[in-house]
Amino acid sequence: MRLRPAMPLAFAAVLFAGSIARAADPVPIRVGWVAPVANFASILLTKPELMRNQGKTYNLQPQHFASTPTMIPALAAGEIEIGSISYAAFANAIENAGMEDLRALADDFQDGVNGSYSDEIMVLKDSPIKTVEDLKGKVASSNGAGGAVDVALRVMLKKHGLEDKRDLSIVEVSLANQRAALASHKSDIVTTAIPFSKDPELRKIARTLFTQADAIGPSQMILWAARTGFIAKNRAALVDLLADTIRVRRFFTDPANHADAVKIAAEFSKQPATSLDSWLFTKDGDYYHDPDDRPNMKAFQANIDTQHEQGFLKATLDVSKYADLSLVDDAVRAVQSNQGN
Repeated sequence: MRLRPAMPLAFAAVLFAGSIARAADPVPIRVGWVAPVANFASILLTKPELMRNQGKTYNLQPQHFASTPTMIPALAAGEIEIGSISYAAFANAIENAGMEDLRALADDFQDGVNGSYSDEIMVLKDSPIKTVEDLKGKVASSNGAGGAVDVALRVMLKKHGLEDKRDLSIVEVSLANQRAALASHKSDIVTTAIPFSKDPELRKIARTLFTQADAIGPSQMILWAARTGFIAKNRAALVDLLADTIRVRRFFTDPANHADAVKIAAEFSKQPATSLDSWLFTKDGDYYHDPDDRPNMKAFQANIDTQHEQGFLKATLDVSKYADLSLVDDAVRAVQSNQGN
């Protein structure tokens, strides 16, 4: 029998070349988001020139969810790699879903920080409800049990001696349908969040009873979170994504780019630019967005402590143990080395 020693070597070379090609493939990174524009994941791809590493080291795939708590099972099942989740959903994922490997990576936005906007819990303008105590026997709507606004609602109710099912009813209504629920009297009070709370039609019929900051103080409302296994395996790609995210968020929040930012946001969200111009990405009309993508760890810890103090968590968490800020540190350095944004 004649031996053909070159064949195994040639076959090995093909396999090696294929492995290099596969290693160079962009890492798919599915990122969940809830509110258009407010969640940066929804609009990152509208600035492709700033997403320098998109399609090279990573492939961003934004995915829409009804609420932040619904991202937890998706993270657990590996259906998304990053969740834009509330501090409340983050804590519940660790305590109730056993996701001890979940890590906070970056800021998405903060509520009621440095004079920024705080989510409004609203009633009809002509409603007889003047105080929180007046909600007894009423129907309140929340966009999702365990979310940040939901926790703020329940904390405020509890502070005034009211509890769901015992003193009133809390029903789940998507953010997009809160105005309709209020207008039709299906709900006596609704929870809102940007951009829905800025809807001119809602503001014609509604007034604010209290804000999220009134209930829980400043909050690290939404942050990006991923699991340690994915972080360890794809750290370089995640740093590249965060660097690009910093470039995009700096563009949108720069007052010099306000007109362009409003135009892009209006086109993406299919809203009139006139309804966005007065507040979008402004200091006092919008949420606070950290320019370096850094989460507010002090507010984050205080939010978790409040959940525990009010009985929504069995135990508090040391958030420093559930955060990996080294990636955003490296991302900031990468942006700076490339002369910022």
